[in-house]
Amino acid sequence: MNELDLHKIGVRGINSQLHSLPKNTNEKHWVITNPMGQHAIACGLDGPLQVDIKGHVGFYCGGMNKEAEITIHGHAGVGVAENMMSGVVWIKGNASESAGATGNGGLLVIDGDASSRCGISMKGIDIVVGGSVGHMSAFMAQRGNLVVCGDAGDALGDSIYEARLYVKGKVAGLGADCIEKEMKPEHLEDLARLLERAKRKDNPKDFRRYGSARKLYNFNVDHADAY
Repeated sequence: MNELDLHKIGVRGINSQLHSLPKNTNEKHWVITNPMGQHAIACGLDGPLQVDIKGHVGFYCGGMNKEAEITIHGHAGVGVAENMMSGVVWIKGNASESAGATGNGGLLVIDGDASSRCGISMKGIDIVVGGSVGHMSAFMAQRGNLVVCGDAGDALGDSIYEARLYVKGKVAGLGADCIEKEMKPEHLEDLARLLERAKRKDNPKDFRRYGSARKLYNFNVDHADAY
């Protein structure tokens, strides 16, 4: 295990050191101390590293992640794991707005709550939220899965494409073109797999599935009143 003190070397120093590691490095486990809510920590990692951040982080932590497993032992600011490609980003606390935005792949786990626009424009990422999500979550979500073990705010899945949304609690309101859908055996299997990966004990049968009515993304003027 290697320790990096952000207070001493700064965000640029930490990111530069992690980026300089070859993919076949034996130095795979790194611990970042004193993050102090700084922005853009551990962004753009491109290799099978294990990074533990001991404290709260600011904006865009773990953005563009590829292959690395990043664990945030605290809360995360806006845009955590934005545009991540693969790997895992795990938040032991809460996440601010736009968590996992535009994510193409990988797994984002938020043990606590996520604010508004969680999973906005997601493109293949899997997101599991142990608590609740705010309004406009999964807005224009294209692919991937959003699992919410608590409640969902208003306008869930507004203008959604083909992402799958699973909510255990109450939904304040569905967005344009988002509807409740039948939970088939294959969906229960997928959901069980995601819950297991996120180390959740929730019963998949307690969730409801939501997705696209497929009326808006091939726009027809006859559906204009659905906005």
